[in-house]
Amino acid sequence: MSYLEAVSHDWLLRFLEHRIGDERILRLIRKWLKAGVLEDGIVTESGAGTPQGATVSPLLANIYLHYVFDLWAQQWRNRHARGDMIVVRFADDSVLGFEYEDDAKRFLEEMRVRSEVFSLTLHPEKTRIIRFGRFAALNRKERGQGKPETFNFLGFTMICGQKRAGGFQLQRRTRRDRMQATIQRVKEELQRRRHRPIPEQGKWLGQVVRGFFAYHAVPTNYRALVLFRVRIAQLWKRALARRGQKGKRTWKQMPRLIAAWLPRPRILHPWPERRFAVTHPRWEPCA
Repeated sequence: MSYLEAVSHDWLLRFLEHRIGDERILRLIRKWLKAGVLEDGIVTESGAGTPQGATVSPLLANIYLHYVFDLWAQQWRNRHARGDMIVVRFADDSVLGFEYEDDAKRFLEEMRVRSEVFSLTLHPEKTRIIRFGRFAALNRKERGQGKPETFNFLGFTMICGQKRAGGFQLQRRTRRDRMQATIQRVKEELQRRRHRPIPEQGKWLGQVVRGFFAYHAVPTNYRALVLFRVRIAQLWKRALARRGQKGKRTWKQMPRLIAAWLPRPRILHPWPERRFAVTHPRWEPCA
């Protein structure tokens, strides 16, 4: 069962009543929750979960986790954590960092209990405690245990890396399975567009590559950008070669077509320390 299917209606309405005093809005949300699912002409109502496909579902699910997880995690950090604690959550995916391993173990155990109270369960495969960071890398290197473990978050694989000049560096790489899934979808769609004009194909593939870069073009992920562009170019070349005898003539044109339609890989997003360094003109000496 997914997270959206496990949200308790009773708890969700109680949370909403904390901030919403208009009974008309609450009544409308109750109707959304009771809309049910239409399958084979039969409507099935459920006592849990948010309406599938409704635009309000992500909002209601986020409100639910705000009360179940966010506020509780903040209180736990202030009252029980012995060291530093970092919480990052996006929808139902979250990553937490602890200075001490004992804090991580206690939080995980208490989080399991709290999740059950609100009809939720932690993912058995994704939920784990690992040693990560500059100290984890140094300790494992001294013990001869190899590189530290990695974890996936929001389509990236987080790696304990090292700068060229030395020192710890968090490296983000596009998940291989996500990239393969995207390439497979492009391959299937390109087969349907095989006999379309080349400029039309190039415009569409350029949009695909540009969209991939818009999200994945982060520092330390340049190789993944290059690989994705190469794979798309290979798929395009094969599709053109299968258009008949005339298709083979386009092989010599591929470098020109790729340069004309597929954008070159480049890093589009700044480093995290630059992104979160807020500046204001009043801070500048010349202002």
